[in-house]
Amino acid sequence: MYYVLFTYWCNYLISLTPHQYCYPSIFIYGHRASGKSHFSFLHLLFLQLPHATLSCVECVSVALLFEQVLRSFFGCDVASLLPRSPSLTDFVRIYRQQSPARQTRYIVMEKAELLRDADANLLPALLRLQELVEDNVTVILLSEIVWDTFRPNTGCFEPLLLHFPDYSKVELQQILSQDRHPSYSAELYSFYVSILLGVFYSVCRDLRELRHLAALNFSKFCEPLAEGKVKETDTHKLWKNIEPHLKKAMQTVYLREVSSLQWEQMQQMEEETGALKGLSAHTHVELPFYSKFLLIAAYLASYNPARTDKRFFLKHHGKIKKTNFLKKNEKTTNHLLGPKPFPLDRLLAIFYSVVDGRVAPTASIFSQISSLVTLQLLAQVSHDDQLDSPKYKCAVSLEFICNISR
Repeated sequence: MYYVLFTYWCNYLISLTPHQYCYPSIFIYGHRASGKSHFSFLHLLFLQLPHATLSCVECVSVALLFEQVLRSFFGCDVASLLPRSPSLTDFVRIYRQQSPARQTRYIVMEKAELLRDADANLLPALLRLQELVEDNVTVILLSEIVWDTFRPNTGCFEPLLLHFPDYSKVELQQILSQDRHPSYSAELYSFYVSILLGVFYSVCRDLRELRHLAALNFSKFCEPLAEGKVKETDTHKLWKNIEPHLKKAMQTVYLREVSSLQWEQMQQMEEETGALKGLSAHTHVELPFYSKFLLIAAYLASYNPARTDKRFFLKHHGKIKKTNFLKKNEKTTNHLLGPKPFPLDRLLAIFYSVVDGRVAPTASIFSQISSLVTLQLLAQVSHDDQLDSPKYKCAVSLEFICNISR
């Protein structure tokens, strides 16, 4: 079905002429970096069709949107005819006055999902703009979400829906291989791209993000070749050299915490210290004083069984009966099993036992727990309606807990 729609869209654009009547509105949707904008603009430019390109991110008001459309089609003098706070009626009136030739025009709007937050009458008007201005104009909406989330409750003109599917792994391999470094062979860069996709394809399908990661780590991949330690045919050694660095880079997918220069400097520092430290957004978080103790208490509650709290956090816990056997589920360390949920009262009990000095149970403590959940350092596993006994999980690593404990 996707191939049929894509082929139909190609044939539709190729058959267009400047004076041919076209569909009033077209809705093109697909995930990020799937070729929607590039393909549309390429064909409109190649066929020399008059069009206006708008970004809904830049058009923060309806006035800017109307002004850019009139400026692209008729010039700045016509755009200046709009009043300071133009309405849809003003835009339609000026457009009719300036378009007597009835030439086919196209309005391409990127990030069209932002139109849902605009005036209620704007989206229905754009979908049937051809009827309102009595001219052969087509509105092309480009979005990353489906049309069902756009459709107003009051109803509107249904646009022509076209879906751009994601690139497959083979297609990503072919596209990324075109960015090869001129100093190395195409076969070597294609092998590097296959390693990169083998690590990142399961968590990232974004072409722009994969291209950024490929450019960021290629110098590290080529280090053994530059030093003369291996040859281009020694693919196994090249793979062994780059694998730990790609796994470390997986922790920063989509975050863009560091620039390319900072990334290279951090890799050099790690070579000197001999340690591979993971990059995470949590490493750079500065927490309030009591929030650190709350997070430490949450980690202890997640990875220690509840029956051990008396032994660890009470000074006079009495005698503990020793056993000569371990239960089956205790033979494995709790860090391998992952964090366990714990109730709020247990978290506070551990918190008051590890914090320095006496702390009153004020609203500030409970608000800091909510802030830790918002920062995704804690995960709430109970439903929001369970106000009497909420349950949480600790969502940070042991390394992060050791850093804030120091």
